[in-house]
Amino acid sequence: MEAELAVLLSEMEFQWKQILKIYDRISEKLTRLKRDKSNEDLRDSLAYQLHNLYCAYEDLFSIVAKFFENRINDPSRYRIRLLRRRMMMDIEGVRPKLISEESFQYLNELRGFRHVFRHAYGIELDVDRVILLAEKSLKLKDIFQRDLENFRRKLMEGY
Repeated sequence: MEAELAVLLSEMEFQWKQILKIYDRISEKLTRLKRDKSNEDLRDSLAYQLHNLYCAYEDLFSIVAKFFENRINDPSRYRIRLLRRRMMMDIEGVRPKLISEESFQYLNELRGFRHVFRHAYGIELDVDRVILLAEKSLKLKDIFQRDLENFRRKLMEGY
């Protein structure tokens, strides 16, 4: 089990680094968009990065769920169940929870935005809402990093 756990932790670390790269792009685009709110291309680019951010988090959650065989059988509810029912739960004797209630609140808002971004083709994004979500996502970064460190520590201690 020690070797498998090492692989899991490596995969998680790799995915976290991908998430951090997205955060760098979000931060840079957010700074620029605040200076030029009329720039639709920049607004859309930032929105795309927010979409990517949630998808990258979801990939991290899938790595954890698959390792511990936390299957989700209903594909229509996959995203919310992965987030709420899998990552927020301590599974006694199996694994600790990965995310806190605070992380969940931010992640769930990103999840909702991801859905709108992917499926609402006819709407124009509100620049102030995109900026606000980007600012919230930057707060999530530190909160989730603490959650991730707690998760790793508990796994290493043998949960």
